[in-house]
Amino acid sequence: MRKAIALLLVAFVCLAGVAAGGSSEGSSGDTYKIGFIGPLTGDNANYGIRCSNAARLAVDEINAAGGVDGKMLELIAEDSEGTVDKALAAYEKLAYMDEVCAIIGPVFTSPALAVAQRCQEDGIVMISPSATHKDVTAQPATNPDGLNYVFRTVPSDALQSEVAGHYFYEVLGYRKLASLYAMNDYSQGLALGMKETFESLGGEVVAEETCMVGDKDFRTQLTQIKAADPEAIYIPNYTVEDAQILEQAAQLGVNVRFLSSDGFSDPEIYNLAPDFTDGVIYVGPAQAEASSVLTDFQAAYSAAYNGDAPDSFATNSYDATYIIAAALDRAGSADTKLIRDEVAATKDFQGANGVMNFAANGDLVASQGVYEVDGITPVYIGSFQVVDGHIVQVD
Repeated sequence: MRKAIALLLVAFVCLAGVAAGGSSEGSSGDTYKIGFIGPLTGDNANYGIRCSNAARLAVDEINAAGGVDGKMLELIAEDSEGTVDKALAAYEKLAYMDEVCAIIGPVFTSPALAVAQRCQEDGIVMISPSATHKDVTAQPATNPDGLNYVFRTVPSDALQSEVAGHYFYEVLGYRKLASLYAMNDYSQGLALGMKETFESLGGEVVAEETCMVGDKDFRTQLTQIKAADPEAIYIPNYTVEDAQILEQAAQLGVNVRFLSSDGFSDPEIYNLAPDFTDGVIYVGPAQAEASSVLTDFQAAYSAAYNGDAPDSFATNSYDATYIIAAALDRAGSADTKLIRDEVAATKDFQGANGVMNFAANGDLVASQGVYEVDGITPVYIGSFQVVDGHIVQVD
């Protein structure tokens, strides 16, 4: 247990007495059980593995420091394979068999939308480190208390697509864009949100092409896009699809800039398509300010997982685990309503990704970062918000 991380937990938990009400699931003897749902196998398993690894690292650190309220944390990770059906099966196991007190994930948007509905029904806290669709935190609170149980430590697509549309139009000066996106909630939501913003400013999306997650050949779509003569192409997809799109575009002589989303922040892209990432500009989480919490986390993660570097989603997962642990400590109980109340009350939490607060609907209060890839190295341009209808750099 690193001393700085131990101090992090101590500094942001205020012990409270045990209150009445709510479910007492999630506690077994001397253990608090926390669930994790994400893709641990399949083409995009790298997202889920890093998020799971980060959560497990946080649990190990907290337990090494004495646990929470005298109890150890137990992380139970379930493989969603990136699908809704598998994620729901994982949820049912975690909620009804393992009786976890909170869930980290799901990692992908479509599974997160489905699991969020169940968490709202059953009154179990869910914190996604990576599901960005605006509707994830818009599920109706159908639990008897009528309270929101769904949170995330990643900015929503509503913010990301708004910043992207303004940045592409106002800063980069583009007036004609094309898009190639997968037909899933994440990619489609970003593409349509960016289009709405971009065209509201006077731009035009001159070609829209779609694909399915798992597709390997994008030449037909890229040929159609090339014929439309856009100034740039927006590809808000997962790593595997984006890597193949970039490579096949180069083979077809598509010589315009590619633009992307937070999915491009996964360093696996530089292993899959190292010769084709130069010049890509993407919008994603704002770069965390340098802090001992961040540097200690990065060093501990690399040491624990054979030199691998955590991506922004892994960092979000690490922070989500500490937020849950802090809520457990303040609640002094595995009562799920008390945990929810303490997560919602999180204020100025100093995580690895910076100071964190939640809006009333469970969204992270945040700005968006913009990055430009130099070869295989993402270079941070800055953090941006939209103020009074215009893009504003805030750092």
